Amino acid sequence: MAIKKLATFGAIGIVSALALSACSGSAGAGNAGAPSDGKVPEVDGSGETLTVWVMDGDYTPDTLDEINKRFTEETGAEVNLQKQTWDGITTKVTTALATDTPPDVIDMGNTQIASYAANGGLLDLTAYQEDLAQGQTWLDGLVDPATIDGSLYGVPGFAGARAVIYNKKMWAAAGVTEVPTTYDELTAALDKVAAANAQTPDFSPFYLPGQYFYAGMQFVWDAGGDIASEKDGEWTSGFGSDEALEGLEAFKEFQNTYSTAASATLDTFEPNQGQIFADGKTSAILNTNTGAILKINPDLEPDLGSFPFPGLSGEAQPVMLGGSDWAIPVKSQNSDLALNWVKIAASPEVQKDFVFGVDGWIPNSTEGIEFAQETLDDVKVSFFTAALRSKATPANANWTTIESNKDINTLFSSIASGSKSVDEAATAFDDAADKTLNTK
Repeated sequence: MAIKKLATFGAIGIVSALALSACSGSAGAGNAGAPSDGKVPEVDGSGETLTVWVMDGDYTPDTLDEINKRFTEETGAEVNLQKQTWDGITTKVTTALATDTPPDVIDMGNTQIASYAANGGLLDLTAYQEDLAQGQTWLDGLVDPATIDGSLYGVPGFAGARAVIYNKKMWAAAGVTEVPTTYDELTAALDKVAAANAQTPDFSPFYLPGQYFYAGMQFVWDAGGDIASEKDGEWTSGFGSDEALEGLEAFKEFQNTYSTAASATLDTFEPNQGQIFADGKTSAILNTNTGAILKINPDLEPDLGSFPFPGLSGEAQPVMLGGSDWAIPVKSQNSDLALNWVKIAASPEVQKDFVFGVDGWIPNSTEGIEFAQETLDDVKVSFFTAALRSKATPANANWTTIESNKDINTLFSSIASGSKSVDEAATAFDDAADKTLNTK
């Protein structure tokens, strides 16, 4: 799920049937097959050039220059770095993977990997996984959607996560001065904020639009439910489980109690939740950073606070992790060199000093987050802490169909608005999703 500077989550819609010929043979020139020792092969790349596609806004020039510098020093090869724009990228990647000369490395959203891998477009990296991880524990929300049928097709690059952003000044005026660490403390704080602002028209203590399925899934995961599961090649949508139903009920109760009635059928964009916060129409939202709010009203900066959303489980709610993975096309003519480039990009040193240190992204591992937490201020640290309990959408090639047609948004909004009961909404979604997820 590609994101732009912790501001925009959401996978780019991918056509459900990619125009690729399934490839299971050679992974490109210079690849001697699966390594016996699990190590990325050392390569003399003198005179060779590696082509890397990177999405606009994902990494700064400083970070990319450092990766390229280390790569050239280690292999002797040069890098042809090509920045890609978001508009039309799905078609462009699909077309490139179908050719005999695709780029050698591609920066992909974490939820995009499954679609391309299922159609034979990406190199299976499983044999190299331990060496590529380099002692790091990759975040679940990055590595899980890149793992299809037990095989790895993408290497985590960076992440973004959601946390609660709240107006400390508004909460203090309502008598709340301590950051909530439990669900009961959160709802007690919001009850006080609601009472203190009862005369403010269209005010919500916590603005949570009904279509905001990323937020809704946190309640489902917190209760032990999941979107879908796979067994013996068969996918089963999971909202009808007792755990998922419990999470959906909790979402409905929270949304109906603390957000406006009008928000039940809305998403976060129109009206923009950052604007609602900046206008003082809410005291809290769930988002990936404070940038959207401060762009509208920079004077709010000293009043902003954040914390991971505490769950009914007693732990922080698991978050939908967005971010990017590095993938290698199966037809790359320089796959061994590509492995070396990706290993450098995912290395602890580059992650700490550049992906976090320069770009400000959440690193790809728990170790990277623990390093970052030592230097972050009280507002930023919450997003990094939230990422330690992360999930992602199913590693299924057809998931993007469900996300693009907004079936999952409708699931949550119909529950929030009361147009369907929790059981009715879950059953309707599961029936449709089972067919989509199992489409060959």
